[in-house]
Amino acid sequence: MDHRKINKVLIANRGEIAVRIIRSCREMGIRTVAVFSDADRTAMHVRYAGEAWHIGASPSSESYLNIDKIIEAAKKSRADAIHPGYGFLSENAAFSRRCREEGIIFIGPSPEAIEGMGDKITARRTMIAAGVPVVPGTTEKVTDETEATRVIMEIGLPVMIKASAGGGGKGMRLVKEESKIVSSLRGAQSEAKTAFGDDSVYIEKYIESPHHIEFQILADRYGNTVHLFERECSVQRRHQKVVEETPSPSMVPDVRARMGEYAVAAAKAAKYEGAGTIEFIMDDDLNFYFLEMNTRLQVEHPITERVVGVDLVKEQIRIAEGNPLPFSQQDLRQTGHAIECRIYAEDTDNNFMPNPGTITHITEPLGLGVRCDGYVYTGYTIPIYYDPMISKLIVWAQTREEAIERMRRALYEYKITGVKTSIKFLERIMDAPDFRSGKYNTHFIENNMKFLLAETECDLYCEDLALIAAFVDYTGKLEKVKLTMDNSTVRHGSDWKQFGRRHAAYRL
Repeated sequence: MDHRKINKVLIANRGEIAVRIIRSCREMGIRTVAVFSDADRTAMHVRYAGEAWHIGASPSSESYLNIDKIIEAAKKSRADAIHPGYGFLSENAAFSRRCREEGIIFIGPSPEAIEGMGDKITARRTMIAAGVPVVPGTTEKVTDETEATRVIMEIGLPVMIKASAGGGGKGMRLVKEESKIVSSLRGAQSEAKTAFGDDSVYIEKYIESPHHIEFQILADRYGNTVHLFERECSVQRRHQKVVEETPSPSMVPDVRARMGEYAVAAAKAAKYEGAGTIEFIMDDDLNFYFLEMNTRLQVEHPITERVVGVDLVKEQIRIAEGNPLPFSQQDLRQTGHAIECRIYAEDTDNNFMPNPGTITHITEPLGLGVRCDGYVYTGYTIPIYYDPMISKLIVWAQTREEAIERMRRALYEYKITGVKTSIKFLERIMDAPDFRSGKYNTHFIENNMKFLLAETECDLYCEDLALIAAFVDYTGKLEKVKLTMDNSTVRHGSDWKQFGRRHAAYRL
């Protein structure tokens, strides 16, 4: 089979994932090319890459979603390969196919695999044929309202109506009452059409008290496929993940082993190559069902990297070059516990509205077991055109209890001013009894919202006191400078140097 060394990678993305991919490329000695829109001229990924190419106006439809412009940039920069990151064109079969036609390596799966798993109805059929358990529901798209009502009553309420081409919680409706079937169907179809250009929907039985469990997989072109264990992704708001952790606190060894085997079987059934994720839904009795496959790198991949010790981006690149996996399933194991918090520029007190603006100060947390994948810096203006996630905070520790405490400490140290962020909200999640016990499901935020939005006495006063102290210190220094200028005295050097000069007689 064809082997091709990758020497230069164009990253068809922005933000923290672009920076994260560049880091792995640098460690591999691979040159990097960034692409940017008008809004991202001063972005960190543009500064960090070896070279950068402008690809259009600020709206993503005119830049990061424009296949022609990205291919043109790859050709002009003489990039061997394109890494799509996640979001944007990462699960676009036409983009993968175009790269192949242009002789550019697409660091991801084949267009056929993307198409097969991107359509949720086709994916369900594929999994059923492979013997992977799926949630009871339809295997054909549903359009007729009468037929939808008949099918739903046959399956039994409650059910989920889902967009066939969906993702990110769009085109989904939970139906608990017969009277809501038609309006929910129309709403899901309309949203699916707007978001994905396809109004096809299907119906699944709704699992009560669901846990969202996903398995990371890697597969090469030689038929070698492994899983890198699970991630618990049940802390969600509006079907969007907020906090992820691994191992899952609700998992037991025999269920983990069976889910892992099914995840590998699912990837093989899809003829998959590269890094991907098999998502399952699990109930309180640990019964689990295939949910969907994400044919790309996940936002939460760093926690898997931390407990397994594998750089997933490097493995993606090696697989794309035609190399076999360097390890087998028996070589992989989980060590310790990792948690990820997604940091958003949003106003949690105002229905989580995005809060773009200029960062006036940022202090990122440091210390043992702390990793911060971000892209903002002091003076940077967050654009209004893209997702409000500005960084991911990842911690690792020997135990789950220690990891939670480490995350609490890291969130406390994380200071961003100029825009509102979700940091305080995430701190409250770490304090929530349901989260700390590990006995939570996808309803966690909904059930704990009052606790999560409550302000503590420290929230109300501690930050104000810190700002007052900083202002007093600042005005004191201004007064000191004024006195110095009034006395026509010019000081040279720092306070430490001045101290040393005044006490030179005491030096040996």
